[in-house]
Amino acid sequence: MATTGNGTRGPLDGVRVVELAGIGPGPFAAMLLADLGADVVRVDRPGGAGLGIDPALDLTNRNKRSVLVDLKAPDGPAAVLDLVERADILIEGYRPGVAERLGVGPDEALARNPRLVYGRMTGWGQDGPLADRAGHDIAYIALTGTLSMIGRPDEPPTVPANLLGDYAGGSLYLVVGVLAALQHARTPGGGGQVVDAAIVDGASHLAMMIHGMMAAGGWQDRRGSNLLDGGCPFYGSYETADGAYMAVGPLEQRFYDEFTTLLGIDGTAPDRGDLARWEELRTVVADRFRTRTRAEWTEVFDGSDACVAPVLSLREAPRHPHLAARATFVEHGGLTQPAPAPRFSATPSSVRTGPALPGADTDAVAADWDVPGLRTTRKDTTD
Repeated sequence: MATTGNGTRGPLDGVRVVELAGIGPGPFAAMLLADLGADVVRVDRPGGAGLGIDPALDLTNRNKRSVLVDLKAPDGPAAVLDLVERADILIEGYRPGVAERLGVGPDEALARNPRLVYGRMTGWGQDGPLADRAGHDIAYIALTGTLSMIGRPDEPPTVPANLLGDYAGGSLYLVVGVLAALQHARTPGGGGQVVDAAIVDGASHLAMMIHGMMAAGGWQDRRGSNLLDGGCPFYGSYETADGAYMAVGPLEQRFYDEFTTLLGIDGTAPDRGDLARWEELRTVVADRFRTRTRAEWTEVFDGSDACVAPVLSLREAPRHPHLAARATFVEHGGLTQPAPAPRFSATPSSVRTGPALPGADTDAVAADWDVPGLRTTRKDTTD
């Protein structure tokens, strides 16, 4: 297991970000910016954000610094706006209108800093009939049709944790958006603006290829019936003799030929091009995989182009030889965690610090960002 913390910051060194504390995709987006080298100051509120995780273990707050400000106190909004005046990007994940009611909405922020990129992370977006409703990842991906694609046709849709909505459709699109807006703000004649990142928009956008395939007649609008949704017998997971699983994905013919040879069904398996025999082919493949353990099949397919891999658990993954060789997972402060991604040849990023503890960096940020009133606000809200 590789360790990190070598002090290198990354390509966003010099970029200042204010994050108004929340949970889920907003903090993850801010962590991505911090991983890339930005100086991210998380504005925590007294009492915490309500997630219930020990702040010392909340890895989405790594590489950040934290100040403690009560936005409902009389001097709270002014303290945040003092930070905003010196920032390049602000990220908030409140329901529409909340930041405005707190006195730190786009109008107030851009009035103080006309070149500010104001990033807003929500599930439903800033407008529309559902904009002011509560929601979570599963509801957002349900409405966009993406949830309907995942799972077996005779079972309820499979929930993909909260990766597809919150983080893929939310955080990643927010990061792309604020960095694009930052580029605009820094060009001649450019200026600040608001970035409305809605999970329903991002999750819909992720399915672009599927919509194209459906328009071309190459995708059926029901799960478990297509090439990439588990309907295809050579694109899915199979149980092994020890109750573990192997993932199979040899879509191209030459990879499929190698797969069937190593699996031991070459010459006897039903024609993969005959969709009417797909279930028969699935049974043949499944029966073969159940004859050996995951470790045995891993050895059989090792070094091949058969596109087969063992399905590892979260605890197993960091020990896989390939991921270990690339240092895809690192250890910092005794915590094993995914390393920053992607990688840069000239401006490498790293895990520089562990999770920011609420309010622990107030004095340092007050000095570094030249916001002397921040210390007074912190003391007033913690007495």
